Amino acid sequence: MDGHDSEDAKQSTADMTVFVQNLLQQMQSRFQTMSDSIITKIDEMGSRINELEQSINDLKAEMGVEGSPLPPSKTNADESKKDEGSA
Repeated sequence: MDGHDSEDAKQSTADMTVFVQNLLQQMQSRFQTMSDSIITKIDEMGSRINELEQSINDLKAEMGVEGSPLPPSKTNADESKKDEGSA
């Protein structure tokens, strides 16, 4: 009976090995698919950002303010008012 149990153990080990290998291959495939999808979305976002920057530059050129600095942000305006009040 020891020979029969030994064969069962070997078969069980082989089955488990095949199962684990298949599981790892499936996981690798899914991670690769997810990775490709993320990279594609990042590339698309980069293109959209470039298009947005170009649109902004086109609008600035149409308005004739290409060389003008941007107006100060609200925080900078608030800080300068505080400085003026404390002086």
